[in-house]
Amino acid sequence: MGRAKPRTTSLANVWPATQSQLYTELNRLAEAGLVTVAAEGPRGRKEYTVTEAGRAELLHWLVEVEPQRNRRSDALLRVFFLNHVGPGQARAYVEREGAQAAEHHEALPEVERSVDWDEGGDLAFYGRLTLEWGLRFTRMQQEWAAWAAEHIGDRASRDTARP
Repeated sequence: MGRAKPRTTSLANVWPATQSQLYTELNRLAEAGLVTVAAEGPRGRKEYTVTEAGRAELLHWLVEVEPQRNRRSDALLRVFFLNHVGPGQARAYVEREGAQAAEHHEALPEVERSVDWDEGGDLAFYGRLTLEWGLRFTRMQQEWAAWAAEHIGDRASRDTARP
């Protein structure tokens, strides 16, 4: 199947960042001696290499530093406050959330098809694990949104049926 398209194995699939954020971070890593510029190309393009100190720091971060498990969700915060809008608007909101999850979910099989998972070595293997998380998570989001929309509708029906 050949080499994967850059976007399909990109870090952006799990950690989105703007180009300026990436350059800022790369400069910070270079100043700390964790990466070096290996080559420079046209228009100031730089290719970086991880130093021994950088690899040691990466390994430390991977196995010794607990990941941040942020539980903040702007989308769920809004769900919490949906009592301030009518049931129609509340239902429309959760349906939009479901549609957004479906859109993301539908893009993932293309990623799956575009990578030769058997020939990509460790990067492909762990990339595949990440992809599977995305498939399962977006499926769960869709299921939750459908469930929530149904319950909002049921509640609205009960409320209008009360004398």
